[in-house]
Amino acid sequence: MTQTALKDHVAIITGAGQGIGQGIALALAKKGVRVVAVGRTLEKCQTTCDAIAAATGVDAMALQADISVLDSLNAVVEKTIERFGRIDILVNNAVTTSIGPLLKQTMQQVQMAFQTGPMATLKLMQLCHPHLKVRGGSIINMASSAAKRWDMSNYGVYAAEKDAIRALTRAAASEWGPDNIRANNILPHAKSPALEKWIKYQPAEAELFVKSIPLGRVGDCEKDIGDFVALLCCPESSYISGQSIALDGGQAYMN
Repeated sequence: MTQTALKDHVAIITGAGQGIGQGIALALAKKGVRVVAVGRTLEKCQTTCDAIAAATGVDAMALQADISVLDSLNAVVEKTIERFGRIDILVNNAVTTSIGPLLKQTMQQVQMAFQTGPMATLKLMQLCHPHLKVRGGSIINMASSAAKRWDMSNYGVYAAEKDAIRALTRAAASEWGPDNIRANNILPHAKSPALEKWIKYQPAEAELFVKSIPLGRVGDCEKDIGDFVALLCCPESSYISGQSIALDGGQAYMN
């Protein structure tokens, strides 16, 4: 992968203040991509931008937005165009979910999961479409192998939310291919704050989870997830679209 292939491209990344989103932001910036770091907490996103500046000197902008408020996403795209004049990459990473038994799920929890998941994902894809097609672009959406679990107990809403995103991604790849827009899902396992919280509250399940990873480790947000996202956005990956790719050390069987 050439270091200049993505130079001066512009990426919008949601949930970029920490974890996987931050890892992707850093990895793309190291390839010369100018980053718009979007999240609920502006200070966290600014921390990501400061880290980008220190590591690469590449221009980055922090934006506050609550993806559960769909109308707020219009301003994200507008401010990106105002600052950088283009959008080449969209990474839908931020999400709110609800894990637990189906009988304990409230409709408010389910609605929030789908509003911040597939609905926010589709909204940003629609808003970015006219800009992505100008030069050809790449959409990377975060899915999950939760629907492939041997035991789906407690993960029904989460899996449904993530599989809905996979379906939207596949449809975008089919409909927008003629516009030279590629869309792919990645299904990541990484040492994110969300994973660390899960390990804290579900230590026994987490221990079994790690043991089930053939490579024997949980991925790094930047090196294992971010660098692969950067590769997916490069010309070397220009024939890859509509795919769901598990970055999980060989754990999931994607049939």
